[in-house]
Amino acid sequence: MKHEVAWRRGVAAGVLSILLGWGLYSGFRPQPVDVDLGVVGRGPLRVTIEQEGRTRVVDRYVITAPVAGYARRITLDVGDPVASGATVVLLEPLRAEALDVRSRTEAEQRVAALQDSLSAVAEREKAALAGAELAHKNLQRMRELRGAGHVTQDAVDRARADADRADADLRSAQFSVRTTRHELEAAKAALRFAGAGAASETIEVRSPVAGRVLKIPRKSEGPVASGQALLEIGNPGELEVEVDVLSADAVRISPGTAVVFERWGREEALTGVVRRVEPVAFTKVSALGVEEQRVWVIVEFTSSSALWQRLGDRYRVEASFILWQEQDVLQLPASSLFRDQRQDGWAVFVVEDGIASRRSVDIGRSNGLAAQVLGGVGEGTQVVVHPDDRLYDGVRVVTR
Repeated sequence: MKHEVAWRRGVAAGVLSILLGWGLYSGFRPQPVDVDLGVVGRGPLRVTIEQEGRTRVVDRYVITAPVAGYARRITLDVGDPVASGATVVLLEPLRAEALDVRSRTEAEQRVAALQDSLSAVAEREKAALAGAELAHKNLQRMRELRGAGHVTQDAVDRARADADRADADLRSAQFSVRTTRHELEAAKAALRFAGAGAASETIEVRSPVAGRVLKIPRKSEGPVASGQALLEIGNPGELEVEVDVLSADAVRISPGTAVVFERWGREEALTGVVRRVEPVAFTKVSALGVEEQRVWVIVEFTSSSALWQRLGDRYRVEASFILWQEQDVLQLPASSLFRDQRQDGWAVFVVEDGIASRRSVDIGRSNGLAAQVLGGVGEGTQVVVHPDDRLYDGVRVVTR
């Protein structure tokens, strides 16, 4: 009986010793670190600069009062269509207003100057017409050569772009001719109606181009000064986008850079191309009160106008300037990278069989979310995302 009791006590003491030893081992051994894992894989990668922009009418015209007078109430509303040469505002002459000798001479000289300007813009219109005809002939030749297999499709596309640009220059020159002619008529009207005192006589202010009303500074009737803005006319069907970017980003953008517009109100993304990067910066105060040097970048749409016809003047869009992109790029999460002080480069923690190890990597392009891998790790490698100071070579890790 005594032997049995002693045996039981020995067994109990042994079990307690084992449990105590296991508890001490579990308490003092290093615990695995909870981590989030990412995988090195292949896929498309795009490096962009993203900024908010706003649309604007390419050619907008401000119709001003040719002389000081009394404007009747404007019956048009914003958005109403206006035909070329249509009367938009009626001006009544001010009472007892006349031009003295000096003012009349100035008015006559202004008419003469506008006549010379009209001749100059007419010559530019002829030059633009000749350029457009040449561009269309070149496009026709390229299409014929393409049909015979002598040139590439890229050459045909460039010829088509040159023809479109020549047409745009011709339309702009024609608009300039009509605008100058309108200003000349306004100057002649100022000279012809100077000193008229009859209240029944009115001056018809006409639109120089066809378009829609974009802005009416003052709709009610009342006296207006010479040169005061009465209406703004433009064609909302011809839009471009102006985007102000940081000057440090502007030096990375050049004419011809592709642009994608997303989150503009519809699911489809719009495409565009940079037409001009203005060479002069301006100072803008950010929402945090920091002064920034910004640069205007002008973008023209390349998507079909049927996709963006619901956009209007001064609509907000989000522009992504594509600096670089590839469809099949070996990449890893950018949040897995940290500076490797020993190699003066980048490194990641690679996880194999639950053990983390530091590994130097060569990094190429990065967009802030993913980074291009040039060497150091292969496809399918697991890396630690957001590594912290608990990680070191050989530490055991578990997925969070």
